[in-house]
Amino acid sequence: MMFVGDSLSRNQWQSLTCMLHSSVPNATYTITRVDDVSIFEFTEYGVKVMLDRNVYLVDVVRERIGRVLKLDSIDGGKLWKGIDMLIFNTWHWWNRRGPTQPWDYVQVGQQVTKDMDRMLAFQMALTTWAAWVDTNIDPAKTMVFFQGISPSHYNGTLWNEPSAKSCKEEKLPLAGSTYPGGLPPALFVLKDVLNKITKPVKLLDITNLSLLRKDGHPSIYGFGGLTAMDCSHWCLPGVPDTWNEILYNLIL
Repeated sequence: MMFVGDSLSRNQWQSLTCMLHSSVPNATYTITRVDDVSIFEFTEYGVKVMLDRNVYLVDVVRERIGRVLKLDSIDGGKLWKGIDMLIFNTWHWWNRRGPTQPWDYVQVGQQVTKDMDRMLAFQMALTTWAAWVDTNIDPAKTMVFFQGISPSHYNGTLWNEPSAKSCKEEKLPLAGSTYPGGLPPALFVLKDVLNKITKPVKLLDITNLSLLRKDGHPSIYGFGGLTAMDCSHWCLPGVPDTWNEILYNLIL
């Protein structure tokens, strides 16, 4: 099994490895890393749960002009071949700008530009990924999933709490089953692309239930502490455990 994506994929990977270990606490395991791939393995069972950190799915290539995000290139897919189960994810990095943006130019075909509409870029990258799935996946050998869009909670207006500027000190989930701010537009782009894939891909549709969990983020206890409020990632155990429960039922 391999998770492919950004730090939200890492959240789910960490959650799953913890859940598996708790079910067989005495089993021997190893955790290794090879380049961008982290590998958790139950050695006596021959079971590997891997994470390929790949934030865009498509390639970012260092060239003479700088780092180029290539929306129609997916050479990184060579790592995904032959895996029994793939769980993909991307979105978290598509609106990055400034020092944290890991590319300098964006390219489609022969056209290179400094920037472009980010939602369109997201859609084009997903289309490239979808073509990779249709070309390379044998459904008899590999199950494919896509993690839905994982939401952030930085604007309390979206959950009818205008005084909240972040998830700090949020202690309860929203009541009911509807998020006042609505679903993120990226989810509709993702679903549109998934509807066009000919090979079977199951959507792990975690967006709405995660929107309700404004209380589920590390906030000041995240990696950046007080200087970098974390309302994007999720506490373990917590929301990603629910994602994995859903994944388990989809597998069954």
